[in-house]
Amino acid sequence: MAEKPHPSTAGYAEEADDLLVRYEKMQFAEIYERVQNLFPHAPGRVLDIGAGTGRDAAGFVELGYTVTAVEPVAEMREGAKRLHPSPDIEWIDDHLPGLSRIAYRKGQYDIVILSAVWMHLDAAERATALPIIAALMKPGAVLVMSLRHGPVPEGRRMFDVSAEETNLLAVKEGLEPCFERHSGSREALNKAAGVTWTRLAFLKRA
Repeated sequence: MAEKPHPSTAGYAEEADDLLVRYEKMQFAEIYERVQNLFPHAPGRVLDIGAGTGRDAAGFVELGYTVTAVEPVAEMREGAKRLHPSPDIEWIDDHLPGLSRIAYRKGQYDIVILSAVWMHLDAAERATALPIIAALMKPGAVLVMSLRHGPVPEGRRMFDVSAEETNLLAVKEGLEPCFERHSGSREALNKAAGVTWTRLAFLKRA
């Protein structure tokens, strides 16, 4: 019996064909230009949670990293494999908050990415997920995440998450805030809807 989809993924399977086009229009270099200096030097291992179209995973491979790409929506995951068929990307069907299929890989990752993912979890799920994510990081590893602010598209499940709450959760897990920036959306539909973003980065203390 197939596993029941987690509520956090609501709407993505139905819109996968459109999203696989929209998200690929945004450039990896532009998205990460302000935090790339925080990344440990390649080679290294990247965990991309909610990897979507594989755009970011492919960008990290080009920089010399290997990537574990976690994507729970089959339509997105299979589309991403077609767009970015790299042997250096390991695709895994798993989801937050528990990451049950990779949680055992403690201390294995140099970089963890949560791009446009965190707002899909409610407060209890966020409190459950962050200790698991922190445990997957090596000492000295970097976590980069983006928080979405603005109207929720029909059929999606999203929560307004503050940088303050996220920073407090991170500090409890030994993650030191090292970057915070608020900005408008780059993507056309989100920009038109007035969506804004907060990008955060955290360093795991040795």
